[in-house]
Amino acid sequence: MGGVLAGQVALVTGGSGGIGSAAARTLARAGAAVGVHGRHNRAGVAATVAAIVEAGGQAVALAGDCAVQADCEAMATACVAALGRLDILVNCAGTSPQQPFGSITAESFTALMNDNVLSTLLMMQAAVAQFGARGGRIVNVSTNLSYGPMAGLVPYCAAKSAVITLTQGFARELAGRNVTINSVAPGATETPMTAWIPDEVRAGLAAATPLGRMGQPEDIADIILFLASPDSRWVNGRTIIADGGLI
Repeated sequence: MGGVLAGQVALVTGGSGGIGSAAARTLARAGAAVGVHGRHNRAGVAATVAAIVEAGGQAVALAGDCAVQADCEAMATACVAALGRLDILVNCAGTSPQQPFGSITAESFTALMNDNVLSTLLMMQAAVAQFGARGGRIVNVSTNLSYGPMAGLVPYCAAKSAVITLTQGFARELAGRNVTINSVAPGATETPMTAWIPDEVRAGLAAATPLGRMGQPEDIADIILFLASPDSRWVNGRTIIADGGLI
């Protein structure tokens, strides 16, 4: 497939559905071959891979726990073995369990940080090791709630704030290696991760958003494509808030 990413290879974590699946398909339409990762939802990963292949693209399924260093390294290596190289990493994998104050345990907090922060860090290290001298692009996914935490989701907001810090800090540290790192902070987006939100809350979010609706996965995927493409060559260490103007 031709396109702005022709000849490049991307690895998308959390690609079984929602923003991750949309990002994988969008990058593929732009010409990239894509390694699509999922930890548990193998059917979702297979569906994303199938959609890319049916559209004339190239994709492979990858599995593993992004909070386990050996798994991250194995996935990055497998992506290169299957697709020839690695140029782009998109970190979409994560969880957003509700953890109201008073219910949080050391175990639940550690699991949340592992799923959202440690996974991002370990995948960045594994990907950069495969980028080589030509460098590459990393796009992390945070949340607009990092700028306005919501009751019941404060630990999640803290984890995604840490993702923004990783983005800023490592962008400076790795710039000399021709690696750019940016992130996108979506607002409430219609994905399986937000399926728990009651209808009345959805209506309230849409009403409070200047653009009058909740986000769609493709809204975020298009920003990820920009940050992964040569068009973003002078953008580094930045977080783009994509929430229709809510924050």
